[in-house]
Amino acid sequence: MSPVARRWLFWTPRVLTILFAVFISLFAMDVFEGHQPLGQVLLALAMHLIPTGLVLLSLAIAWRWEWVGAVLFFGLGVAYIVTVRGRAQWDWYLFIAGPLFLVGLLFLLNWRHRAELRQRT
Repeated sequence: MSPVARRWLFWTPRVLTILFAVFISLFAMDVFEGHQPLGQVLLALAMHLIPTGLVLLSLAIAWRWEWVGAVLFFGLGVAYIVTVRGRAQWDWYLFIAGPLFLVGLLFLLNWRHRAELRQRT
């Protein structure tokens, strides 16, 4: 595997996960609509950021143990599908569960090629 391909395979799932965490964090901005007390707004914000926390926790684990990260990201994708089953439009699955499955696959490839990824050229 070329050095460029190794760098891409190593960094792509990590960067995509950070970008995905930013994306799903944007959905938490709706708590600032209306005129609610600060305590209620902070509680709602914390509740809306739980998925982001799970994604970032999975990334922290996947950074060290790629195979565990792959399982976690596949699990988060399945959990999302099961949770919103029947209430979601097809594009919700595509934009939420799709990136989770993609990142899970990339971390699985990271684990499969970890010896090549860690060698220096």
